[in-house]
Amino acid sequence: MLFSLMSRFNFLGLIVYALLIATLFTLRGEFLILAIPFVVYLMAGFLFAPGEVQLEVSRHLSAERATPDTAVEVTVTVTNLGAALEEVQFEDVVPPQLKVLDGSPRSLVTLPRGGVHTLTYSVSGPRGGYVFEVFKAKVNDHLAVAGSEVQFKAANQLFIFPPLTHLRHIPIRPRRTRVYAGSIPARAGGAGSEFFGVRDYQPGDSPRAINWRASARHEELYSNEFQQERVSDVGIVLDGRLRTNAFGRGHSLFEYSVMAAAALADAFLAQGNRVGLLLYANYLGWTLPAYGKVQRERILQALARAKTGDSQVFSALEHIPTRLFPPESQIVVVSPLTEDDVAPLVQLRGLGYQVMAISPDPISFEMSYLPAKDPSVQMASRVVRMERGLLLRKLQHSGVQTLSWDVTQPFDQVVARQLHRPLGWLRTGR
Repeated sequence: MLFSLMSRFNFLGLIVYALLIATLFTLRGEFLILAIPFVVYLMAGFLFAPGEVQLEVSRHLSAERATPDTAVEVTVTVTNLGAALEEVQFEDVVPPQLKVLDGSPRSLVTLPRGGVHTLTYSVSGPRGGYVFEVFKAKVNDHLAVAGSEVQFKAANQLFIFPPLTHLRHIPIRPRRTRVYAGSIPARAGGAGSEFFGVRDYQPGDSPRAINWRASARHEELYSNEFQQERVSDVGIVLDGRLRTNAFGRGHSLFEYSVMAAAALADAFLAQGNRVGLLLYANYLGWTLPAYGKVQRERILQALARAKTGDSQVFSALEHIPTRLFPPESQIVVVSPLTEDDVAPLVQLRGLGYQVMAISPDPISFEMSYLPAKDPSVQMASRVVRMERGLLLRKLQHSGVQTLSWDVTQPFDQVVARQLHRPLGWLRTGR
């Protein structure tokens, strides 16, 4: 391996120089005669050295978006536009986080003028955004004396998205909605499905809308008015702080938080809402709010690239930049939560935002890696569960809608079981 990394030309040149120096010092012609075959070999190598390398490189991915550990086939096509190449070694540089499952990104071939060579291999990897950018070609003659290495730029992107769980309708009741029709009940009468009140009859009202009982009682015509349903602004805050997500031996809750954020963004966008995403880690990663499938793609790409980090500035949730979220809109915080996070969430509630906290349960997660029958582990588990229960009750009493998610259970089932129950604070409009 060491010899292959050294230039054969340099190695042979060193031998020739050593023999010439030995000839000068010893004045013996035998060393000069020994140097002649090496000189001839070097001259032959230069005589048959390949000319200018002219290659056309294109790369194709079977999918530009995938899920973790799903095989993606990579096909690289190389066309020789120049002189024939006696020996050329190709290497497609694979991002280090990806694993080659089948085939090889390297190949050693002879490529005639106009010849085409194809490399095919498959890769998989964890969630992330990856760039295939560099393709290398190392060209040698048969004597491997005069060679050259050329790099080509052929950029392709692969996004490995978090697993996406499709959720049903998620009930939210922000204080302010937008003017567009949607599925969120607005605090205004108009066209809708839920009864809102009774008003004076107006010309053009449908006979079906007339409240005959009230009209008969007051001897005037009255019409039923229904609650308008509109869309809203939803801001999703993904907690990427190391101190809340990282546990011993490299275990992390962050992948579950990312999966929950992806499912929530998909559901809110499907309901027609305008959704933005804020990654709260060692920096603030802000995806501007927007609607529709294009926004869904932007958010999933941001989640694919999301990483945990620590920062003294963003060590607590109190530094969430509220100016990014429209007043009285819906904020959904995805976080394992700590005791220090109660006050910032209650403060958001006091500023007029409707706040929902989706909290992957760190206790059940950590317990899955500990000996369950150990008495000390059981005692510690009971204590921290009581502390977490008090934390969640504080949030609920402050009007923050909470969902504690045991990550051993499917997220969609937990959402259906906990978020679809009628909530008193929603009915009272707190």
